[in-house]
Amino acid sequence: MSDLAIPPRPTLAAVAELAGVSASTASLAFSGSGPVSAATRERVLAAAEQLGYGGPDPRAAALRRGRSGVVGVVMEDRLADAFRDPINVAMLDGVADEAGAAGAGLLLLTESGGEVGQLTSAPMDAAILVGCSTRLDESVDRLRRRGLPVVAIEADDREGVLTIGLDNREASAAGAEHLRSLGHTSVAVVALPLDGTGGGTPLPADWESRATVHTTIERLRGLRDVYPDFPGVVATGSTIEAGMDAGRELLALTPRPTAIVAQSDLLAVGVLRAAEEAGLRIPHDLSVIGFDGIRPELVRPWDLTTLVQPAQEKGRAAGAAVVRLLAGETPEPACFRCALHVGATTGPAPSVR
Repeated sequence: MSDLAIPPRPTLAAVAELAGVSASTASLAFSGSGPVSAATRERVLAAAEQLGYGGPDPRAAALRRGRSGVVGVVMEDRLADAFRDPINVAMLDGVADEAGAAGAGLLLLTESGGEVGQLTSAPMDAAILVGCSTRLDESVDRLRRRGLPVVAIEADDREGVLTIGLDNREASAAGAEHLRSLGHTSVAVVALPLDGTGGGTPLPADWESRATVHTTIERLRGLRDVYPDFPGVVATGSTIEAGMDAGRELLALTPRPTAIVAQSDLLAVGVLRAAEEAGLRIPHDLSVIGFDGIRPELVRPWDLTTLVQPAQEKGRAAGAAVVRLLAGETPEPACFRCALHVGATTGPAPSVR
């Protein structure tokens, strides 16, 4: 036998034999339930340690229950990009808090990278879609045919899918109204990706018919409710670097906009850095507004005007909904609201001054 060969896994039966108890008593000792004395439990655990037995195989327990104990979480971005966004991290914390308390683990899948096919074959009991595009419709239908509960966070309404929403359109309109109240008439936007194919391009005039990402569409609609026409750049992602690139393009326009709406706080920080690079004063020469309400230390030295969303609460609601669905209950959809934080990055339009 090779030195690298994996030794056979000790069995519960071997532990029971060494401890001098039945296999069922040994199982109860590991589960912590049932009429097993403390002395017997200690004897079983000592035998397990001697044999190197780590406990019952969770895969076998899952087969007995008919469940995997796993909730799939499907995200638009590559995971490396998703975890750079503090809003995604906060939201996943909320999901994990609720799912973990119910004994479920999370399996992270992405809409990009060719992993969507796993939706129809991955061992999971339910799925949570995070702002995924309409391109997932076919996969969602397959999930439903598998009989799996599906919860969607910030996604278009789909039959048989429980939605946890955010007032993206109304919040974006509130931010735009704030700019209009300051006298801004020349406003531009740095948009999140329209679909899963990248960005770094001017916002097309027909963005509403071409876009597939719910969050981007709703936030653009909110801006349009106040400003019917506006130029923009589609960012490559929700990053500071993407915001800088888009900000440079918009600040090179003639006439230059007096205010820029960024569809995330990270993009807004990038725009602010581009403005600083161009020698512009904030907010005297340019007003900038973000969206998300990430931790203040991540946007320093600016006190960013932004729409603050309850990201962790959103995740908790999705996790709790999945737990209830798996228990055979019928939870209600939920929609969370953002709050406008007026910071130091917005001020009167130069023409008003």
